[in-house]
Amino acid sequence: MGQGFGCPEKSRKSEPALNQSMRKAEDGEEGREEAVERGDKKLRALCGVADLNNGAIGLYNMGLSCCLNSLLQVFFMNTHFTVILRRIKVPTVDTEQKKSVPYQMLLLLEQMQRSKQRAVYPHQLVRCLTLHNLKLFVQYDAAQLFLSLWNLIKSQITDGQLADRLTTLYTIRVQEYLVCQKCSFETKRDSNMLTLPLPMFNSCSQRLKTLEDSLCCFFQPELLTDNNMCLCEHCERKTPCLQGMRLACLPHTLTLHLKRFYYRKSSWTQKISYCLPFPQSLDFNQILTQEQCHPDAKEKADWQYDLFGVVAHSGLASFGHYCAYIRSLTEGKWYCFNDSSVCQVLWDDVKCTYGNSHTHWGETAYLLVYMRKNPQ
Repeated sequence: MGQGFGCPEKSRKSEPALNQSMRKAEDGEEGREEAVERGDKKLRALCGVADLNNGAIGLYNMGLSCCLNSLLQVFFMNTHFTVILRRIKVPTVDTEQKKSVPYQMLLLLEQMQRSKQRAVYPHQLVRCLTLHNLKLFVQYDAAQLFLSLWNLIKSQITDGQLADRLTTLYTIRVQEYLVCQKCSFETKRDSNMLTLPLPMFNSCSQRLKTLEDSLCCFFQPELLTDNNMCLCEHCERKTPCLQGMRLACLPHTLTLHLKRFYYRKSSWTQKISYCLPFPQSLDFNQILTQEQCHPDAKEKADWQYDLFGVVAHSGLASFGHYCAYIRSLTEGKWYCFNDSSVCQVLWDDVKCTYGNSHTHWGETAYLLVYMRKNPQ
């Protein structure tokens, strides 16, 4: 939600040297794919500059931009995403370049990787985003801003195959269903999601104790009765119905949204700060029941994930700060990206974002990003 103040320095920190390992990971990713003709000399030159090795680079806060900075670092540290970013077709017209979010992200990535400073200013990208009504000095919600950024990137990638790869990389596929409890008539609809919005309380308003509990609760069907009954096409009248969702396909990069902010009847937004532990590894085959999965779900054996990133929020719902904890895909080490400051941290530091109901100003995980194990 809100942003405004800096968060304290992390313990046991040391300045990392990530770009060399990041670039090696990208090279390995591209080496496993067919060579694609980029068809643009300027892009080839740009990628050549981006090969320069340097330490990890932060992003200066340009006016309540800690939310944007955190999300950008999560994007850039994901080498599967940057492989796609490096293959975009560069707009030929200057005005189109200034309006292209993926192109401005590519320029910023190149600027960060060649910089000798501790941080850079994302001037051009911020100007580009203002053209799309994403402005500075606005208290963004990280989940909403992630959706806005992703949709802008997807819509502005002109290569259809690259756009499809981006969709495959991030999109969750589910099947929504509604079953009449009188005649058992079932209506189904396939849907795509970029995040799973996970509850902090179950249907009885009881606190959920773990991330696994929250996932189970999200896919738990709900019985609709009384004023919530739905019109059954077969019965031709409103009947009690069972409403639920089945998981059909999980992406390579899975984003989970912990619903820590909720609106009270008085229109006052409140933050839920209590502890919700999340594991370093997730196996959906061990979490969901067979009924919670689509019968034709594919690649269920690959529904195993390792934690890659945590976007954490500190402060109150109306005023606070975002930072990102990200695990290097090549080194396996954790780093904290706090605007212009980047430091190495331990898993114990990441666990501090579980939350604490007695410390309302403390850091709490808001977005969890998991990466599929052993991707093909």
